[in-house]
Order: sequence, then structure tokens, then C-alpha cells
Amino acid sequence: MTAPLTPPPPPRDQSSHDPWQPPGDQGPQGDPGAPSAGYPVYAPQDASYGADGPGMKTELIEAVVATVVVALGGVLLGLLWWWLAPHVPLVGDVVDKSWVVYLKDSEGEQAVGVDGTFTLLAVGFGVLSALAAFLLRRRGGVPLVVALTVGGLLASLLAWRLGMWLGPTKDVLAHAKSVGKGVTFSAPLKLGAKGALLAWSVAALVVHLGLTALFGPRDPEPPYLQQGAVPTDGYGAPLS
Repeated sequence: MTAPLTPPPPPRDQSSHDPWQPPGDQGPQGDPGAPSAGYPVYAPQDASYGADGPGMKTELIEAVVATVVVALGGVLLGLLWWWLAPHVPLVGDVVDKSWVVYLKDSEGEQAVGVDGTFTLLAVGFGVLSALAAFLLRRRGGVPLVVALTVGGLLASLLAWRLGMWLGPTKDVLAHAKSVGKGVTFSAPLKLGAKGALLAWSVAALVVHLGLTALFGPRDPEPPYLQQGAVPTDGYGAPLS
């Protein structure tokens, strides 16, 4: 006799027990995609998280405006330098029927005072421009920092040329002949230490970066940190 033929049992559905499927992809009912109790549920990130401000185009426009405004401040710096800088006294004389010009006080420090006045004024303007930029735009940004640096350099150059133009003439021999022999007159206004042209930019850069680091806005924390959730592994232990 032969045994009755019985159909083989239907294959079991292995979709919910796939050994290659991570536990977090199965729910308590074997439903793929349902979160597992051992894994944290992360809420979708807020649309505002990671926003980069008003946009690069707007930041560039603001940077250009800031550069122009700061550069125009060099007019006021030049006027103050011309007004406050000490005068270097010169004296003309005739030697062998030729005019010569020399310092009246060879040990005087007026020339150093001219450079020092320009440097102190430029530092003050740099601090004021950085403070104004921070108050108007607390978010800061690389374009604004570059604008302060470039604008400060342009302002210093403008102030330097304006002060020289407003000061006494550069033709000291003609000036000596016009005032007469032995008469004291002022030397042309000039900047001996050209490094003073960087004082505005350096001061603005340092002050603005300091204000941004101390009082600038902070980046928002990720949502899972804001909610206090701690990621766990498949066994419920917190991940280090």
C-alpha cells in the first residue's frame, strides 16, 4: 500500500522575521516601518532650524552698503586729523645763495604726534563702526566682517589723502621763500608710519568679533536635544 499523498504545508511568511531586517523597522505587530520600543522616535525638524539668515544675496547687499558708509567716514577722520594733529615747525634760510629748509626743533616729537593722532582717531572710529554694525545686524556674518575690514582701509586712505590736501603745501622751498628767511612755518601733514592705515580695520575686526562672540545669537539646538530624549540601542540601553 502507498501512503496517501498530502500536500506540503504552505511556506511561512518570513517577511516579518527577516534576519536581515533591523529590529527598529518592525513594530510590535510585525508591521514593517512601525517604530520599535527600543529605538527613540525623532520628531521632524522644525523648518526654522538651520536657517542661514536672510540669504547670501541680502548679506552681500548689506555688506556693500556697510563698506560705502564706513569708507565715507574717512572724511570725518581726515578733518579731525588735520585739526588735531600737531604742527611740525620748519625754518627757511639762505646758504650760498640757495634756500634750505630744516627743522626748527631737531629733537621735537611733533612728527610722532602726527602719526599717533591719526592712529588713535582711527582706532576710535573702528570701535564705533564695529559697534554700530553689531547693533544694526546682530547676526553678523562673513560679508559684514569683510565690509568692516575693507571699509576701514578705504576710510583710512581717504582720511590720509584728505588731511594732506588740507594741510600746508608740499613745496616747502616755495613756502619758505614766501614767508621769508628765518620765519617759522608748518611742515606738510604727512603720515610717517603707514601701518597706521590698518588701525581702523584691525580695531573694527577685533571689536566686532568680540561683540558677536559675547552677545551674538546662538544656533538653535537640534529637536531631540531640546526635548531631552536620549538615543538608545536595540536593548534600550542609552547610546554613548
